[in-house]
Amino acid sequence: MPQFLADLAARLPDTPSLVLLAAAIVIAGLVRGFSGFGAAMIFMPVASTLIEPRAAAAGFLVLDALVTLPLVAGALRRCDWSTVLPVSLAAVAVVPLGAAILATADTEALRWGLSTIVLAAVALLLLGWRYQGRPRLAASLGVGAAAGLLSGVSQVAGPPVVVFWAAGPNEPATIRANLITFFAIASLAAFAAFYFNGFYNLGVVALTLALAPVYGLGILSGARLFGTAAPAVYRPVAYGIILFAAISSLPALDAWLR
Repeated sequence: MPQFLADLAARLPDTPSLVLLAAAIVIAGLVRGFSGFGAAMIFMPVASTLIEPRAAAAGFLVLDALVTLPLVAGALRRCDWSTVLPVSLAAVAVVPLGAAILATADTEALRWGLSTIVLAAVALLLLGWRYQGRPRLAASLGVGAAAGLLSGVSQVAGPPVVVFWAAGPNEPATIRANLITFFAIASLAAFAAFYFNGFYNLGVVALTLALAPVYGLGILSGARLFGTAAPAVYRPVAYGIILFAAISSLPALDAWLR
């Protein structure tokens, strides 16, 4: 066992990178616990500049699935299944295509694409785009497919579903439950796709174990904040943090920020 632990420690990133990853995952956990989404949107752009994107995506998937189990238990009872189910099924069907792209795509191109998508999604929300009534089935399936593609590519399935549900008439508690449930379902397909594409190794295990405690602390703190915050605070706080993360992770800013 000591030799196994030594092997795991040897697979970790260098200390400065690990500290930055831990800082990113704490902030990601705060947002995830508070809003029900956003962790990958914060962690993945940062992580992809410090470690190999495939390892970052695979490690985050396992980390998020394990640490957020308490959130999922409550969300399953509160979510709106009539819209969550079609979005989730469409996402699950398309995740393998995204994982196949991740296995062969250029890292720099993925970073640009990820940052651009996140910025576009947050811009729509901040500009006040909204719709009334229950969404149509075709719209739910289309949003789910877009989210599944992004999930397979980068574990950032959030932008399409966040824009879709946050622009609707539901209360923050229902939106949060929808998002938590969706990510729990989509992560099952993503895990299978990542496994069959060979993304899991000792380095991923080491990264997951190292970051799990601080991610759990962030999620617990974020969930407590959600329980005490006024409903009107939900959207601006979460979107503001995600917007900052998206801008700071743009490849064009590497010379100044990294």
